[in-house]
Amino acid sequence: MACKCGGCYYTLNAKVSFDRDSMKNRNFLLRNVSVIRMFTNGFFRSKWRSVAGNRRIISMDAREKSRSTILESSKDKRVPIFVMMPVDAFSFDASGRPRIRKIKALTVSLKALKLAGVHGIGVEVWWGIVERSSPFDYSWSLYEELFKLISDSGLKLHVALSFHSNIHSSNGKGGVSLPLWILEIGDVNKDIYYRDQHGFSNNDYLTLGVDQVPLLSGRTALQCYEDFMVSFVDKFESYIGSVIEEISIGLGPSGELRYPAHPFGDGRWKFPGIGEFQCYDKYMMKDLKMAACRERKPQWGDRGPQNAGCYNSLPSGVPFFEEGQESFLSDYGRFFLEWYSGRLICHADAILAKAAKILNKYQENEQTSVMLVAKIGGIYWWYQTISHPAELTAGYYNTALRDGYDPVVSVFSRHGAALHIP
Repeated sequence: MACKCGGCYYTLNAKVSFDRDSMKNRNFLLRNVSVIRMFTNGFFRSKWRSVAGNRRIISMDAREKSRSTILESSKDKRVPIFVMMPVDAFSFDASGRPRIRKIKALTVSLKALKLAGVHGIGVEVWWGIVERSSPFDYSWSLYEELFKLISDSGLKLHVALSFHSNIHSSNGKGGVSLPLWILEIGDVNKDIYYRDQHGFSNNDYLTLGVDQVPLLSGRTALQCYEDFMVSFVDKFESYIGSVIEEISIGLGPSGELRYPAHPFGDGRWKFPGIGEFQCYDKYMMKDLKMAACRERKPQWGDRGPQNAGCYNSLPSGVPFFEEGQESFLSDYGRFFLEWYSGRLICHADAILAKAAKILNKYQENEQTSVMLVAKIGGIYWWYQTISHPAELTAGYYNTALRDGYDPVVSVFSRHGAALHIP
């Protein structure tokens, strides 16, 4: 499990799932989750969702009948555990090539985990390592060696394709930046990164504003992600469905579908601050202006909310997150939040569509079937307020009056992606 509530981060993460083989004759797959929100007399209710692929999607609702059925049917079933590979398991040598650190100790550890009953290892496959130096120059040598070690130990793999940087969250241990050639472009044009209202940006992830703009050596960000996924599948095709059981697709900072509204690594934000909207790069601002013009309110496209406080504000006394005339409940507030969250959902939709298409041929054969996974952020603080400000700045238009997660999980479900909640 990963805890990011106050800037701490456990190096080893355990991820629990149900064994696909032991579940294949069952109607439930708990890791595919979708929610349909309904209100009955003011209370939250949900119902069964449709089927994604051959797997049934079960709602979050824990009604007694469903709950007892799940408990009885899974009573004696095996629950596979995936343990995360430590962030400092590799380093760069003098020539800049990645290498596995303490390979003998790692081999012993993998065998010990297998003996302890661990099912598999979670490995982050970093864009900043594989396509490090120049466009289309993919170097998979580190992962070829690492995957062979894991496979030889009898363990399975959960692979997380990571299009973000962990420099600010690694505490100096094995940090990985975005590809060096991306950073060179960013040195000239900082608007390829998310920006806050003060003009500050960080290079942890490309802004979704460049998803469709060919600024990256002639490619858009979406094309870069797609090319990386294609190269990965071509290289490790023999592992997919046998050793590699799950592939998680990075959608934002820390691999999560969200904006970097709470940058805990660079000192701007501290828990439990509400965070800030991240839409001030010129590409997102251009999109905002176009959206405002379509609403025949061009003045709404000049900037984001100017009464939304700062990173470390608390909700009380911040007009946008209260219930006044210029709050999130106003016509402007609804317009902005629908645009801000909607752009994030479109970002997920575009990337997952490409991932699902690339992996489609493996899903046709049960022997090579691999689970597609996508992750959202666990933004829980200020949930008891009416506006849920920390969620709003992160891109989840979820308030006491509106369900912001159903559109997200609906997109995941449409592409057959399981939901990973940290």
